Amino acid sequence: MNEIKNALTDYAESFTSDESDVLKELREHCYAHYEDSSMLSGFYQGRLLSMFSKMIRPRAVLEIGTYLGYSALCFAEGLATGGKVITLDVNEETNRVARSFVERTRFKDSIEFHLGPAVEIIPRLPETFDLVFIDADKPNYSNYYNLVFDKLAIGGFIIADNVLWSGRVLDQEKDENTQALHDFNQMVLADDRVENILLPIRDGLMVSCKI
Repeated sequence: MNEIKNALTDYAESFTSDESDVLKELREHCYAHYEDSSMLSGFYQGRLLSMFSKMIRPRAVLEIGTYLGYSALCFAEGLATGGKVITLDVNEETNRVARSFVERTRFKDSIEFHLGPAVEIIPRLPETFDLVFIDADKPNYSNYYNLVFDKLAIGGFIIADNVLWSGRVLDQEKDENTQALHDFNQMVLADDRVENILLPIRDGLMVSCKI
């Protein structure tokens, strides 16, 4: 993944509040041990997700794509009293790591892990969500959006990661992942049930509010 990085983004990061010690350790563990470390939200995006959560004060967050639990912990920082993050993933190994880091935090009782295909789990969830984060397999982004929409509260937000896909969404010839993301961006823009903004931060965040 090619992040949007330049002197201005470095400057912005240098004037951003720090992450917790556990998040820093988790981030460093990821970079040291995982070749796919770009899947982690990372410091700057993590601080943005945490800030979104603190602004929204969600009672229920749904995260599609746990990876190592970094973003789940960021969202948990802004939960309303008694709120929870429900996070879904299919990878048992990374899920064990995520659980081990979450267990060391004050959010251990606020983050609920589900292991299995999201398309099967989402329809069974009874909650109404204030915030949904989509960061999983790209061809299913539109499916996930449609599956969660009726479970999203009015005024709730859907945030989708990687929607610029290292700039490849601008390519004339698009591979499967790139085309899926481009189609997703077009679908969201055309959806009159939401207001949206695509933020050119890191690898692109599509933020949609249900109206």
